[in-house]
Parts: sequence; C-alpha cells; structure tokens
Amino acid sequence: MLIEQAAYANRWRRVAPAAKGCLALAGLISAFLATTPAVAAGVAGLLMLATWLGAGVPLGIFLRVAAPAFGFLALSSLSLVVSLSSDASGSLAWQWAPDALPRIAELAARSLASLAALLLLVLTTPLPDLIGLLRRLHLPDVLLDLMVLCYRMIFVFSEAVHDTLTAQQARLGYTTTRRSLRSLGLLAANLAVQVWLRARGLHFAAMARNGDGPLSFLPPVFAHARRDTALAALAGGGLIITTIRLGA
Repeated sequence: MLIEQAAYANRWRRVAPAAKGCLALAGLISAFLATTPAVAAGVAGLLMLATWLGAGVPLGIFLRVAAPAFGFLALSSLSLVVSLSSDASGSLAWQWAPDALPRIAELAARSLASLAALLLLVLTTPLPDLIGLLRRLHLPDVLLDLMVLCYRMIFVFSEAVHDTLTAQQARLGYTTTRRSLRSLGLLAANLAVQVWLRARGLHFAAMARNGDGPLSFLPPVFAHARRDTALAALAGGGLIITTIRLGA
C-alpha cells in the first residue's frame, strides 16, 4: 500500500509514464555499464535523489519499500563472502573469500542501482498508468490481464483482512496467546474462502458480460507526453554518458 500511496501522491503523477519508463530504463543501462562500485553507487544515489527530491516521494517511504530488497541483497552478498568447506578429517569449517570482495562489491552496487531505477518507476507511476504503457508496447494481453486481476485482488485481500481483524478484536479475540492463535487460524481459513469466492464472482461477472477477450480500459491522457519523454530521454542519455566516462 505504501507503493500505491507514493504513486498517487508524488509530484510526477501527471508526467507521462513513457518518460518515467525511459528514465528508469536509462538507470538500468547505467547500472550495467558501471565498471566500479563507486560509479554504480553514484548512479543509485542520483536515482534515489531524483525520486526523493524530484518526484517528492518521502525518503521514509522510499527506505521502507526498499528495506526488504536491501536485506536480501545484504544476505546474498554475505553468502558470497562466506562459504563452508570440509577438511581432510571431514569436519566442516567456515571460510572467508577476501579476494572476491571487489567483485562482490561491484555486483552489490549494480544491484542497488538497478533497484533504485525500478523504485523510481513504481513509486511515481500508478499501476493502471503502467499497464497502459505496457499495452502500448504490445505486451501479451494475457500477461496484462493477470496483472490487472492480481492488482484488484490485492485490495480485496487487504479489505478482507481489515474487516476480519476488526471483528475479531471487537470480540476480544487477541487477549491471550491461546485466543490469538485460534483467531489467526480462523482468519487464515476465512480469508482463503473469501478470496476464492470473490475471485469466482469476478469470473462470473466477466462471463456474464461476454468477457471472452482482453480487458479494455480507457487509456489515460497526458497533456505534455512528448515534452516529458524528450526531457527524460535527455536526462537518461546524460546519465548513461556520464557513467561511461567515469568508468573509462
């Protein structure tokens, strides 16, 4: 939900999705072209500043959304540094690989820059606008329909969780450990049934309307789409050229 709040409340809300996608693509290209950890970290910093200061996404929301990815990246980097090996007696021992640290640092910095580029796109572009962009890029209709349905079911699931938790708390369902475990079990069982029934209802509604083709939506209109895309292309090109020169 934090992603949706940021996507609808930022200053780039009315900027064309193609422009933001172009800038994010340039960030991804720059991340792969970076030859040193410092350059890749600089690309990540510039993209984060663009999201924070340019689009006006609060830094706290940015860090909270990126926290799971940061944790996964830290654990992955640590697993590359440390390894298990067996000696002649067959016992296991921890081994460090200090020679691999430069390569691991470069990989982690590139991953961080790629993450910053993707967050710039998703934190500034609502999913309906992003789906409209992907439709113009001629992605398969089946994939886009699945994205729309999954997007819808996220809010259905969230609403069902909120309503059920409120009802359980009103009946003192979490006053003791035993009651809490019982309430969580009932919550999981109830949610499984509710989500299945609501998904089934959506399917029947689509069938009743002869929904045998791709889902159709009115595409959003952006007043300055060409100007925004041109500016984003210039900014993205400058980022790529700067990355290449710093890595040379």
